[in-house]
Amino acid sequence: MDVVAACRAFVAVSGHGSFTVGAAAARIPQSVASRRIAALEQHFGARLLDRTSRTATLTAFGRDILPTARRLVELAEAMEYEAERAKLRPLRMAVPEICAPLPLARLVAAGQEQHVNLDLCQAAPRERAELVRTQEVRAALIAVPADQGSWRIPLGLADTEGPHALPMYLETLRAGRADRDSRRRRIWLQPEDDVPHIRDRINRLRDALGLQPTQVVLASSLVTAVAEVLGAGDLLLCSPAQSHALGLHWREIGELDLARGYDIAAGQHSDAERLRALPADAIGNCLGTNGFGSEGGRQPWE
Repeated sequence: MDVVAACRAFVAVSGHGSFTVGAAAARIPQSVASRRIAALEQHFGARLLDRTSRTATLTAFGRDILPTARRLVELAEAMEYEAERAKLRPLRMAVPEICAPLPLARLVAAGQEQHVNLDLCQAAPRERAELVRTQEVRAALIAVPADQGSWRIPLGLADTEGPHALPMYLETLRAGRADRDSRRRRIWLQPEDDVPHIRDRINRLRDALGLQPTQVVLASSLVTAVAEVLGAGDLLLCSPAQSHALGLHWREIGELDLARGYDIAAGQHSDAERLRALPADAIGNCLGTNGFGSEGGRQPWE
């Protein structure tokens, strides 16, 4: 028996002195109100109401029980109200700085449909992890190795040339004797990729191929990196979606399968579960999985 629902029917019927009017006030059929009150009487082993064809009058037992039943109903309603308020309490989440405004807005809208009130702030990879640790945010999209993440975004090299039909091999950036004094093209890493599972792998490849240390550069910002690509003909390490948004031409790295990985970190398990219940593509589109890349999507040069 649902005691709260039964008490709600009892309070409504006794207050109006009628099953018909009381049931209407409680927004339930009269038969349901009658059945719930009968179950409550059976539970207590005593009658709550004296019934006639037109009225319902409290018995002595019913008058004694009514105040407690009314408090129970009021407490249940207060709990429902507080539960709704708790659902609307902002869930502050740190997200990558690479996320564009429109996908983030769509993520917030998707959250609202699921009664999750997202408050997003953008931060660099290490800062996002620290914000979760210090509980300055309730959750964050953290950078993890691609094979450990819930989202995987392929990385390649983008430039102003193209369109490209083949992968880019980094060994082609090594200068020969004839052009050893000429300027060598650089690969620019943005702050989002300043994590060991990306930065260290491309640096190891650089060293293995005999490129100069200065040919792989960590930029202070995406703007700085793109400016060098546009002005100096350099290369940007980025996702296909980023390349498309920037008007560049993307291709895979021939010697290396490189990808960003992301997962959800949260101080409370319940917050992580609420975020995982959102549509996966709502978060994925913010990270760059929306229709681009080598995993079944269209390429930006097609």
